[in-house]
Amino acid sequence: MSIFGSMKTAVSGMNAQANRLSTVADNIANANTTGYKAVSTAFSSLVLPSTAGNYNSGGVQTSVRQSVSEQGDISYTTSGYNLAISGDGFFIVQSADGTPVLTRAGDFTTDDQGNLVNSAGFTLMGYSYDAGSPAVVVNGFSGLVPINVNQSGLTAIESTTGNFSGNLNSNAKLVDTATTDTPLDNSTSVTSDTKQMSMVGYDKLGNTVQYDFYFTKTAGATATTSGSWEVAVYRHADAATGGTSSFPYSSAAVGSATLDFDLNGQMTSTGSLTITDTVTGGSIDMDVSGFTQLASEFSGKGTPNGQAASPVKSVTIDKDGTVYAKYSDGTSKPVYRVPLATVASPDNLTLMSGNVYSANGQSGVTVTGFPQTNGFGLIQSGAMESSNVDLAGELTEMIESQRSYTANSKVFQTGSDIMDVLVNLKR
Repeated sequence: MSIFGSMKTAVSGMNAQANRLSTVADNIANANTTGYKAVSTAFSSLVLPSTAGNYNSGGVQTSVRQSVSEQGDISYTTSGYNLAISGDGFFIVQSADGTPVLTRAGDFTTDDQGNLVNSAGFTLMGYSYDAGSPAVVVNGFSGLVPINVNQSGLTAIESTTGNFSGNLNSNAKLVDTATTDTPLDNSTSVTSDTKQMSMVGYDKLGNTVQYDFYFTKTAGATATTSGSWEVAVYRHADAATGGTSSFPYSSAAVGSATLDFDLNGQMTSTGSLTITDTVTGGSIDMDVSGFTQLASEFSGKGTPNGQAASPVKSVTIDKDGTVYAKYSDGTSKPVYRVPLATVASPDNLTLMSGNVYSANGQSGVTVTGFPQTNGFGLIQSGAMESSNVDLAGELTEMIESQRSYTANSKVFQTGSDIMDVLVNLKR
């Protein structure tokens, strides 16, 4: 047995306990850090070759393990910009030098430009709706922009598409188009079996434009069909102001279509109707394929897209990561969508200052997706994820580390005393 070997073994034990104490100190210091994930020290033995009559003590080595995949408690706050992830995934944030990294720290507030920035100074990134509904880049961070909640000014969006669905009563009286005028004729009156419904759209300046839809049954059942209906659309502003009817309108119909139904009352025609408004200069492609013809009351629902000119009242973030601008008229519009990212082995991510992580060879490549899809968790607005540090457990670890360090130091001291005995033999 080597006395020097036993002393070196004791030194490795003291170093190991010092590393253990360092992780305990880090955990206790970050017990209140939002989204912090506790670290721990794992021990493994070092063995040296020995013979039957001579044992060589080896030592111990340590490795640091992270509990990144362990969910922390979620606490609610009064700020809608504080975000917590319930489930798997990380926020994608950007450092001051433009480097994208991952974090669970969602204590975001607005900076002087309106960007969402957490307490460590990292900016939340997402996809913009400027070019339409965003698509996620699954294997990278391309296309991400800072989430900016400073949505000021008035916004008006022209109506370009819409949908209209409902039911046309199959028991409605058939109109003889050879002897009776239909709404498309724009005459002084229409049959009482014609059903009127209205819908509001928006022009380029955000003005509301009401359109009157008239549905008239113009063909009865045959061997293969259950009937056909004429649809005529007029600008409500052009309706007659006198008499008992809106007809005649001062301008021609701005759209029309024929709806054909099979024997089951389901539509067989294309169900497309285009409103061409010469006054506003706009065009709205309406999808009316959702109408049925069944023996039930007339009904209808639907809306075109677009938005009236209205100031932004607030900005909210939904569970699926969609950032909505809510306007004072009660409407809302998506402006960004916050993605999440993950790796195959989150516990092997590289920890960096600011409670952020970067992928490496052991963690696996980064995969990006939207919340509530493909195994990703959901985003809770007005909440933050606490650290997953167990203070009671850390204090216990600290006491154990202290005791073990003291014991290893006693081994070193004993070896030193034996060396003194050997030296004194010479005297």
